[in-house]
Amino acid sequence: MNKFLQHHFLGLAALFAMVFLFSGFSFKSRIEKPEKVYLFAYSTLKNNGKNGLHFAWSTDQKNWFGIGPEHSFLKSDYGSWGPTGKSMSEAFLVRDDNGIFHCLWSVNDDVIAHASSKDLINWKSQRYVPVMKNLTKDLDKKPLIQNITVSKKDGKYNIHWVSNNVKYGNTTADFKIYTATKADPDGAPKLTEITLQGDVQKGTITEVDWSVVEMLTQTMEAVKFKDKQNNTSPKSDSLLFAGLKPVKAQITINGQQSKKISNMLTGVFFEDINYAADGGLYAELIQNRDFEYAVSDKKGRDDKWNATMAWSGDFKISKEHPVHQNNPNYAVVTKAIISNTGFDGIALKANEKYDFSIFAKGAKFTVKLKSVIGETLAEATLSPNTSWKKMNAVLKSSKTVTDAHLEISTAGETAVDMVSLFPQKTFKNRKNGLRADLAEAIADLHPKFVRFPGGCVAHGDGIHNIYKWKNTIGTLESRIPSRNIWNYHQSMGLGYFEYFQFCEDLGAEPVPVLAAGVPCQNSADGGAGQQFGIPMEDMGEYVQDVLDLIEYANGSITTVWGKKRAEAGHPKPFKLKYIGIGNEDLISHVFEERYRMIVKAVQQKYPEIIIIGTVGPFNEGTDYNEGWGIANDLKLPMVDEHYYQSPGWFINNQDFYDSYDRTESKVYLGEYASWGNKFYNALAEALYLTGIERNGDVVTMASYAPLLAREKHTQWNPDLIYFNGHEVKPTVNYFVQQLYGQNPGDFYLQNTIKLSDTNNEVNKRIGVSAVKDQATGDLIIKLVNVLPVAVTPSIEITSLGTADNASYTLLSGTPGNTAARPVVQKMNVKEAFSKELPPYSFAVIRMKANEKILLNETF
Repeated sequence: MNKFLQHHFLGLAALFAMVFLFSGFSFKSRIEKPEKVYLFAYSTLKNNGKNGLHFAWSTDQKNWFGIGPEHSFLKSDYGSWGPTGKSMSEAFLVRDDNGIFHCLWSVNDDVIAHASSKDLINWKSQRYVPVMKNLTKDLDKKPLIQNITVSKKDGKYNIHWVSNNVKYGNTTADFKIYTATKADPDGAPKLTEITLQGDVQKGTITEVDWSVVEMLTQTMEAVKFKDKQNNTSPKSDSLLFAGLKPVKAQITINGQQSKKISNMLTGVFFEDINYAADGGLYAELIQNRDFEYAVSDKKGRDDKWNATMAWSGDFKISKEHPVHQNNPNYAVVTKAIISNTGFDGIALKANEKYDFSIFAKGAKFTVKLKSVIGETLAEATLSPNTSWKKMNAVLKSSKTVTDAHLEISTAGETAVDMVSLFPQKTFKNRKNGLRADLAEAIADLHPKFVRFPGGCVAHGDGIHNIYKWKNTIGTLESRIPSRNIWNYHQSMGLGYFEYFQFCEDLGAEPVPVLAAGVPCQNSADGGAGQQFGIPMEDMGEYVQDVLDLIEYANGSITTVWGKKRAEAGHPKPFKLKYIGIGNEDLISHVFEERYRMIVKAVQQKYPEIIIIGTVGPFNEGTDYNEGWGIANDLKLPMVDEHYYQSPGWFINNQDFYDSYDRTESKVYLGEYASWGNKFYNALAEALYLTGIERNGDVVTMASYAPLLAREKHTQWNPDLIYFNGHEVKPTVNYFVQQLYGQNPGDFYLQNTIKLSDTNNEVNKRIGVSAVKDQATGDLIIKLVNVLPVAVTPSIEITSLGTADNASYTLLSGTPGNTAARPVVQKMNVKEAFSKELPPYSFAVIRMKANEKILLNETF
């Protein structure tokens, strides 16, 4: 059995006995079970059709019993997550001669959706058949397919449907290849109507073994049980652990039983979401500096979001003879004043210097930095020529303010573009650099790698919006800006060169992610989700772009792209080792065809590059299973897993990677977080990370997501670091990440724990990890207590001596606390090994190990 299926079914099997013992569901004795029953498959329009495929059963086709009721056994992946996407209507279930079930349904578009399954629980990848493609040009409006039904004749399946009140049909033998669509005037079968819990439902009836209904019911009950189990909170803890006494923990760490683990476990994932780039990490203080904001950035939802956004005053937008063809808009100011408010006001510090630059032509003009009350804080006068000229000035602010604006005034006619204001004090003092306080907060995490630029941003909203790295390098005026899938604008000032430079400045490995030839699963522009990809005739060019990126990063200055890197100021290679192909993709046949093409091209030309594949957006289900199957077939060195879960899930799944096959692909946990920024969430993550360290021989890297969020401009919560124009506000989750980032190891030491309380719920909430850092010779012990009572440890280390003194870092607080911060103490090792862990706390003990010998892998 495959690793991923085994992981799923072992978990279910363990739950089934408990579920049926304690649940209200029970079966009568075996002799009263029917051999055959009727299974009714249907979908509803509830929740805009997003609830998926449901089942009910009956012995007589009169009295029906819903399974769930209305448990979702299959959900549609078609379209975006908006109100009309991911819908399933008029589901039709049919079983073929090989016993395989096929479900077809309408998605309110011009395609027929299909998925197949052997057991109605584990489904193969969904297909969306464009059956109206060749007819669309002859129709007055886009056809919407409805009333899909299936009949069988001569060993083949006739598919029937209605579109714009016209009946159509085609034929298939395998639900993969279909004949041409034609008019279908003949009678098609109709969905069957039944009454279920007082409501009339339409669907299909199939006779099945009783064991099918048993398995469906067990699956439903197991899901409900796990959902209830994972729905933990401080409130439920107070009830669960009422009367619990303080716990004693005997911890034994064996210095001779060890295994090598990754020394790159903690890194960061940067995506331009929540204004993380423009208005965030990118230090540019002027918003819409190039006058290229467009209504299309927000898909027409905001008429004010246009080329004048963030600017005020009397000016017009012109396109005649621009600075660069990739930057067609500029402003013409005639005897007037214009001003820019930056991102919620421009934050300035007294006596700090700011680099102002601009492309201008025409009359002399004055630039000023002014406070909200009109006070001039700095100014300069510049005299351009009659043709475009880049001009510069240094502005020194006289005061510290958070809400300044930039003002340009002219007594004549002046054309301006690429209006820019940067603090001179950027991170590492780089030109076109990064905001120092934000970059330093990231650096303080001690990340071993940086994944960029996304996320959904990497593969964009529609094929035309796929992130193109070549558009982000070169001079700023020549870069091609783009709509951001999170509904704002990307100037591309923070481009691939700056990303690589940032990684180098951090001492972190760059991990660029490129689209697998398909747009984001949530794409709603130019297609429906990820069901369409770059045309295969254009894939050769796209594959070459991927290969060119590796040359840009690593090629010598004699290569085409290596030369461009050198021209940007970095003749030495960036030493790229990793590249991600795809991002939490739906594993469809459209995706797979393009994905394999890209992966094989990289493997052939750059076999030294570690390719990180994708296994879908969740930690289970069709995409996860299919993605792992492809990874095994391609022998990928690593795959990227994502999951956002409740704190209870992280508490209950510390063993998630224990059963992973060590001979298969390694894992990069590219995106994870519990849903919240309270201390309870942070502790659940800290607890889970003890399991990640224990499984550091299979999990190579892990990164919390998202990383950054500007206040008042968030599209996703929770995030690791919040900020505004003048403040950085790390969350309590940040400090958990920091403690792991600052205290990594490359060998994991086997340890055992014996508690004074044998309750399994207590055991799950106490975490221990012991690692040794060979570079420093330090032994690092992490202790996590997610209980409402104190835990007193008694730590014994065998076969490994330690120094007498230790560093003891404690992060503690109430479950709802958002302001907890680590406190560091120096103390005797003996005291540290027995120091009481307060309720809800995380401690890191770090000390020198006396032995300098290299550890060996012994388990």
